[in-house]
Amino acid sequence: MIEGQDIICFCNDWDGDPLSKKQIVTRLARKNRVLWVNSTGTRNPKMSAHDFRRAIKKLLEFVQGCRPVGEHISLFCPLVIPFHGYKVARWINRHLLEWSLRRASRKLGFENPITLTFVPTSADVVGHLDERMIVYYCVDEYSQFSGTDRAAMLEMERGIIMKSNLVIVSAERLQANKRIHNASTFLITHGVDVAHFRKACLEETKIASDVASLPGPVIGFFGLIADWVDLEVIRKLALARPEWSFVLIGEVRTDVAALQKLKNVHFTGRRPYDTLPGYARAFDVALLPFVINDLTLAANPLKLREYLAAGLPVVATPLPEVERLGDLVRTATTPEEFLAEVEGLLARGRRGPSLAESAKMDGESWDGKMEELSRLLAAADRLMVARPLGARQVA
Repeated sequence: MIEGQDIICFCNDWDGDPLSKKQIVTRLARKNRVLWVNSTGTRNPKMSAHDFRRAIKKLLEFVQGCRPVGEHISLFCPLVIPFHGYKVARWINRHLLEWSLRRASRKLGFENPITLTFVPTSADVVGHLDERMIVYYCVDEYSQFSGTDRAAMLEMERGIIMKSNLVIVSAERLQANKRIHNASTFLITHGVDVAHFRKACLEETKIASDVASLPGPVIGFFGLIADWVDLEVIRKLALARPEWSFVLIGEVRTDVAALQKLKNVHFTGRRPYDTLPGYARAFDVALLPFVINDLTLAANPLKLREYLAAGLPVVATPLPEVERLGDLVRTATTPEEFLAEVEGLLARGRRGPSLAESAKMDGESWDGKMEELSRLLAAADRLMVARPLGARQVA
């Protein structure tokens, strides 16, 4: 693991779910100092109560300034204009971000930091913070998210890729797409907190009380419930097997009205990360049904490895990164195929968490992935003289 570095990290919001970004950064912070920069937004806001509350929250957090939130981690919530397709907004954002982040860096005593960015919207300010190295860590095809300005997102991402000394991606499709603009593009697939999710296999782990009394079998999903989740698959499964219980855990950001009408479909809302093993322990089979599009084809679903680390049998859409896991996962495309696979698992006794199955994820830990990242950072550091900051690398 690298150590003794100052790292400016552009991420999602600190208080959000512990996605890959938080798993990576909290491990880096064990031996390095990190300035976590909350989300600068990827989509244009709407006139909605959700976006209004989010705007007020960000304003209040900006007023609080830079503050510690964990060992070796300081949080800064920037104030930006979230209309990335407008040159004036981007010009204002760049200068405001540069001024505020330089100020925060001085306060923390940062010198010649590494900038590690997960978001293309940081493109205009990255390279203006006295960095000695720029690393772009790409975990999604951001231009394909609903509500984004696709042209602006692609332009910003190309800019940040060409500035970067190192580009890390989480899926082979992302590697192919990003390597066009920077030859120093490397694949590190997602990891998983094996010890945490393995708790689902332990008898001392209690099943979450709000699902403990549901009639089985219990077919489960946890994660953000957004427009990339194929809810029609779940609806048809629930209609076909009314005696089964379907549990969906996570924040809802899409229309779920058709599912809410079904008595055997249960939405719990977002649940704390620490409680997920207790929910997984209730599952007989886990589902990962995704709509197939340019966004999901480039995705490496984090929840897949979490299901597997919990020892659960899984039926998932055959995305490229799902198929890389081979026979650890059953795959299906249509509702009929999903039903057949789930019934096959139940009939063969493959239900619920299994320590033996969880052990198959031992080689996929986040700690191991961070060692891969550290080796790439060290190699890039050795090449800094030969490839100065911001030099374009084209395959």
